[in-house]
Amino acid sequence: MEFNKVLDNCKIYEAGKPIELVVREYGVDEKDIIKLASNENPYGTSPKVTKKIQELAQNMFVYPDDSMYELKEALANKFDVQSENVIIGAGSDQIIDFVIKAKCDENSKMLMSKTTFAMYEIYGRQTGCEILKTEDDEHNLEQFESMYKEHGADVIFLCLPNNPLGECLDKEAVYEFLGKVDKDTLVVVDGAYQEYATFKDSKKAINPADLIEHFPNTIYLGTFSKAYALGGMRTGYGIAQTSIIKTMYKLRPPFNITTLSLAAGIEALKDEEFVNKCIAKNFEEMKRYEEYAISKGFSYIESYTNFITLKFDNKYISSEVAQNLLERGVIVRDLTGYGVNAIRVTIGTQNQNTRVFKMLDEVLAQLEKVENL
Repeated sequence: MEFNKVLDNCKIYEAGKPIELVVREYGVDEKDIIKLASNENPYGTSPKVTKKIQELAQNMFVYPDDSMYELKEALANKFDVQSENVIIGAGSDQIIDFVIKAKCDENSKMLMSKTTFAMYEIYGRQTGCEILKTEDDEHNLEQFESMYKEHGADVIFLCLPNNPLGECLDKEAVYEFLGKVDKDTLVVVDGAYQEYATFKDSKKAINPADLIEHFPNTIYLGTFSKAYALGGMRTGYGIAQTSIIKTMYKLRPPFNITTLSLAAGIEALKDEEFVNKCIAKNFEEMKRYEEYAISKGFSYIESYTNFITLKFDNKYISSEVAQNLLERGVIVRDLTGYGVNAIRVTIGTQNQNTRVFKMLDEVLAQLEKVENL
């Protein structure tokens, strides 16, 4: 059977390994497994959200409000925009799909950093468009500008902060770059981890209302999967000028998120205190990873997210480190597939991180012993 030829060049997105796989393949007791591969909030969901979901669980047979009025209003109030500037998606990655389908075909070009969120390229290749990447792994706006001048682009992706590496550009530099982009090029500012970046450094903060006012050719993406701890609810959003949002709606399927997902997002926005406490704990624990890397003689990328990238340079092979940790019940993300000899580790709770350091000590000692045989 033949399928669309553009799919020949499409890779399948590899999500972080599930706990069930580790139990099944390595015989580790489920209660001993530490999952730090998918950048979930280790402190769980706000109790207010949990309570609301329990109340509404009996209504699962009812379709959600397809206008998504309450959630859009809540987001509009939070970001000082109009509800007409907001679109809701099944995770922000669904809106990435909308953006690319709205702008791209086999004659189009997309520009992104060499190492960034994999779904940009995957969705892009589904349209047959040409994928352009900068040379550096981390975002380099000089390279973005140079490639844009030489090749042009229909869509540009800026992941701020960047997943899977964790670095983040200053808003001032981003705005300077956006001022050089043609009005017909749609720029996606992916703010999936913006809550963390804003908390750590105000120079990184991107305000969606300010962004779309100054640059009408931009769309800001946010999600409830990270800081708001609703990864399992698959709720994301886009904020842009109404003309862009109206176009996105032509691609949105009906009832694209659930009744419970809508309610969870609405309640989560009411408990910013919980979110801020989680973010504060995140950066307290991140310092321990930075100190650990320094003590072991390998480097890390300064992170503005809820994860940290540990780079092994020539000291260790990341795939071996990740595999050995996996066999001990610690799930991290090996970045070999991105061409980087590093692992990405979600920042866990204090107890989880203490156990990770202990197991990392064991793994690194074992790998050194093997190398010396």
